[in-house]
Amino acid sequence: MSSSERDSDERDSFIKRGPILVFIGLAVLALLWSLRPGTPHAARPTAGERVIAFGDSLVEGVGASTGRDLASLLSARIGVPIINAGRSGDTTASALGRLDSAVLSRNPRVVIIVLGGNDALRRVPPSETFTNLEAIVGRIRRRGAAVILAGLSFGAFTDTYGHRYKDVARRTASELVPDILGGVLGHPDLMADQIHPNDRGYQMIADRIEPALRDMMK
Repeated sequence: MSSSERDSDERDSFIKRGPILVFIGLAVLALLWSLRPGTPHAARPTAGERVIAFGDSLVEGVGASTGRDLASLLSARIGVPIINAGRSGDTTASALGRLDSAVLSRNPRVVIIVLGGNDALRRVPPSETFTNLEAIVGRIRRRGAAVILAGLSFGAFTDTYGHRYKDVARRTASELVPDILGGVLGHPDLMADQIHPNDRGYQMIADRIEPALRDMMK
């Protein structure tokens, strides 16, 4: 085989391997990006006394039996009173409007935030939703309280929320518990209705939040 024929075969081989090499390169870049430095660890509380659950109907406990709401479950597990500051129907905008009375006036130490679902149902632009959410978290953090931010996701291919919760958590040094409704939403045996969990569903949500809360309470 002549040198020109060998060169031609090598070029053909490289062209065939090209897409595979590009894919491998992109995968390596994605891994390096995920491991990049500079993502702050969730800040511990430096002030305050009370643990508060703040949010919408998922905090209030719609669909749960008496004493089986999220705040009650977590309180029983860690042995610390948790104030239930949930209000059914809350959007991030309405929650921001009552933040002073519901949370800041109660001397918070750790605040569990569950918000965003009603924004999605009402098709509030995500940019508005997460501007409000970051304002809520930021005001709580400036008081010295720690924040556990419960994330929500709405579909693997249409979700515009998951990464935004991560961004808010990173910028505010909050603890993110992602996709708290994963494996619950859409499963009839875990739902009281189309959007609210039943007792078993709330237990699964509590299972996900409990480790973060215990860590913050150390």
